[in-house]
Amino acid sequence: MRIHHLGIAVKSLTEAVPIFEKLLGGAPVTEEAVAEQQVRVAVFNVEGGRIELLEATAADSPVARFVTKRGPGIHHLTLAVPDLEAALANLEQAGFRLVDRPPRTGAGNKRIAFLHPRSTAGVLIELVEER
Repeated sequence: MRIHHLGIAVKSLTEAVPIFEKLLGGAPVTEEAVAEQQVRVAVFNVEGGRIELLEATAADSPVARFVTKRGPGIHHLTLAVPDLEAALANLEQAGFRLVDRPPRTGAGNKRIAFLHPRSTAGVLIELVEER
């Protein structure tokens, strides 16, 4: 596994993107809506991975609930795996609680799955398949 990206929940991409452009020295490499996740995503490349800013597109989405409850901030850590099905089976067998079974579609049309934070020391972990 390797770190793929850090997901940061924001209230507004319009407000957050200029801050990260100044911080990281450039514009996002992509911006897209991910209907299945109910978010708009702005992606910044950084050495060794990416930073994804996440803006909710629905008031009842997971990201909207996160921002309402905790405020903007780090939402999840994503790890890249070569075989998502095998990783999920191994992690489930090791006692990790899965949020997604089967995997679903995330940003960039990639297959993703989340692990429940109750089984990962309070951190929401996303796995993304990169073959």
